[in-house]
Amino acid sequence: MEQMTAGLNVLAATGAIVVVGVIVGLMMCFDLGGPVNKVAYAFAVAGLGAATAGNSTPYLIMAAVMAAGMVPPLALALASTVLARRLFTPVERENGKAAWLLGASFVSEGAIPFAAADPLRVIPSMMVGGALTGGLSMLFLVESRAPHGGIFVFFAINPVWGFALALAAGTVVSALIVAALKRFVAPKE
Repeated sequence: MEQMTAGLNVLAATGAIVVVGVIVGLMMCFDLGGPVNKVAYAFAVAGLGAATAGNSTPYLIMAAVMAAGMVPPLALALASTVLARRLFTPVERENGKAAWLLGASFVSEGAIPFAAADPLRVIPSMMVGGALTGGLSMLFLVESRAPHGGIFVFFAINPVWGFALALAAGTVVSALIVAALKRFVAPKE
């Protein structure tokens, strides 16, 4: 965890903010609330304390982390309740209903039941969308002054349109990829 945090600090200091966004996006979607996810989240939250009027990078990182962390539950909710219902079990469709609220609240763990049942198709799909969302959030210079809350802290996010666009892009991409993988790639035993 210390090595990952040190690496993120070095990368953030270089000014390669879109790359940082992609990396924290990947990290947020890798283990859905596990240690890699927590390193990215802790890195972002710790940075908020270091933000100054002349250094908004920590706000940018927090926005990328929050948006990317919302992707897995929202993407799986979209795929299991709207786009590809028949590719998911009845239990997964029920979990998908709950995942809408969990994702909107920035609770990545809403995707865990899906990932536990089918990790080789679900996790890579979520990582693609998370990377896209994190990179776009940085590209649009989205800032979040709140460490948690998802859509319930839109008042602390600027520009909201950039956050929403980055989140929507990653969510749709992940939902489409997971649906395609479920349709065309047989599950591994």
